[in-house]
Amino acid sequence: MRVDRCDFSGYKVYPSRGKTYVRGDSKTFRFLSSKNESLFLQRKNPRKIAWTQVYRRMHKKGITEEVAKKRSRKNVKVARGIVGADLASILAKRTAKPEVRAAARQAAITKAKTERRDKEAKKATKPQGGVAGPKVSKQSMKGGAGKGGR
Repeated sequence: MRVDRCDFSGYKVYPSRGKTYVRGDSKTFRFLSSKNESLFLQRKNPRKIAWTQVYRRMHKKGITEEVAKKRSRKNVKVARGIVGADLASILAKRTAKPEVRAAARQAAITKAKTERRDKEAKKATKPQGGVAGPKVSKQSMKGGAGKGGR
């Protein structure tokens, strides 16, 4: 037994029921009732008529509770290492006590200060004048002609 669908309402059209409408371009339409055919010929939109299957599907009507519920996925936080620091060192720093953190910070500050002092001392001992030869342009260094011409 062949069961068709109504082209307007979406309901089943059983054999010997409904109407068949053939348009000028030879396209056939099956309708369950003359009501459906009339609304189709009036160019009514089935999505806007509340009792049609298309409307019910669009507006999520008549769907059972289990199917309607969507399972929400919970985001799982993943801890990963950053470039230059692996995960173990990051976790160790995070769990360190405030006193230990403060001591490490103080040690880093004193180290940076001593390095800067040493750098400045080296700069002061370097001779300022240096050996200065005749000034040569980059162009002539490359072998190009100077201002004298060719």
